[in-house]
Amino acid sequence: MLVYLAKRLAYTVPIVFSVALVCFMLVHLSPGDPLISILPADASVELEQRLRIQYGFDRPLPVQFWIWISNALSGDLGASIANGRPVLSEVLQAVRNTLLLACTAAVLGFALGMFFGLVAGYFRDSWIDKLATSIAIAGVSVPHYWLGMVLVIIFSVQLNWLPAVGAGPGNWSWTWTHLQYLVLPAVTMAVIPMGIITRTVRALVGDILSNDFVDALRAKGLGEGRVFLHVIKNAAPTAIAVMGLQLGYLLGGSILIETVFSWPGTGFLLNTAIFQRDLPLLQGTILVLALFFVFLNLFVDMLQAMIDPRIKRG
Repeated sequence: MLVYLAKRLAYTVPIVFSVALVCFMLVHLSPGDPLISILPADASVELEQRLRIQYGFDRPLPVQFWIWISNALSGDLGASIANGRPVLSEVLQAVRNTLLLACTAAVLGFALGMFFGLVAGYFRDSWIDKLATSIAIAGVSVPHYWLGMVLVIIFSVQLNWLPAVGAGPGNWSWTWTHLQYLVLPAVTMAVIPMGIITRTVRALVGDILSNDFVDALRAKGLGEGRVFLHVIKNAAPTAIAVMGLQLGYLLGGSILIETVFSWPGTGFLLNTAIFQRDLPLLQGTILVLALFFVFLNLFVDMLQAMIDPRIKRG
């Protein structure tokens, strides 16, 4: 296990460097001047040049990248151009809110997806299977930003049951006042992973139940409960891999949902940084999200190896 872990960590190092390089280049190759957001319309050439030197934009891109990655390794992601605050503190606060939303949506989506997938797999080609599959297809097909707006119209505007935007007053706490703000974005975000997990688990369970070892287990007199546990154990590695990817997508792909609900997470922060052309904030947010995705995949690989020893031998 330690050898497998060491190999995976060794593979992660060039991936992290490549992610940082791509992140830096994509941001800097996009059109527009990052100083436009803070320079007045009648700014002098001297002021523009002084700010360009202050933020390091006067240096060649390879030098800028080396300075940025060196500072990032020490925990310094620079300062925001728009407000002057440290990027790291801005990103960490947004990551905390995104983790709260993404993990809540993941628990909801994965639980419903596992339930619908197992039921559909066990009762394949029945009306239960068709109902669960229809729910899964609807969950994958419906645009989540559109669903978010529909939920706001129904539950916030018409029924006035839940707040439409924001994360609640003051610092977050597990009270009903703050939980009300979490319900609509979490439900909206959970729909797509629920549909994907449902279809994945249904296919896995159906394939496993058609194997000869399941008939052998039943022939030996094992009850359906014990057979069910064997099916789950064989389906777990693939299901966990899909769940890990979906959690990564929830962390990094929440920009539309967080914008619809004005949820102060990384997606909302990215949207703000893009419109303000705030390069340090944009680079720092993308880098942190990408690193989350890389290390989440590493964790999923370790978890798969612990559950299924065949992965380590392979």
